Amino acid sequence: MKVNGPSSLGSAAAPRGGSRAAAGGFSAPSLGGGAAEVSHTAPTFGLSGVGSLDALLALQEVSSPLERRRKAVRRAGRILDVLDDIKVAMLSGELTPQDLDQLVTAVRQQRDGTEDVQLEGVLNEIEARAAVEIAKLEVARAAA
Repeated sequence: MKVNGPSSLGSAAAPRGGSRAAAGGFSAPSLGGGAAEVSHTAPTFGLSGVGSLDALLALQEVSSPLERRRKAVRRAGRILDVLDDIKVAMLSGELTPQDLDQLVTAVRQQRDGTEDVQLEGVLNEIEARAAVEIAKLEVARAAA
């Protein structure tokens, strides 16, 4: 048998002499006078573990509960960062409608990834309060 190395796939070569056995080797008894010779098969190339790109993409889409929680914490962190910016802007008297628009945008992005009814209720309250504050700022600027 010839070994071509780890990178090539090849078929094992049949012994040359047909029924002649190597010295001291094993030989099977002939099964009749007209037994067919062993046919050679073509080598198999292109083996792959996963044959489809779609399957790989589907595996990447599947996330564990821990990964979903990490993503939710990341998104919630963004909302908290925007709320901190709004708090600082309110304390300094420099709150703008754009600051509140950032909050509304962050809340809408969070809502896309949630499946919790209570969390959606809180997000609705935050969004409604931001809309009220935007209206107040616009009325105050129009009066000034």
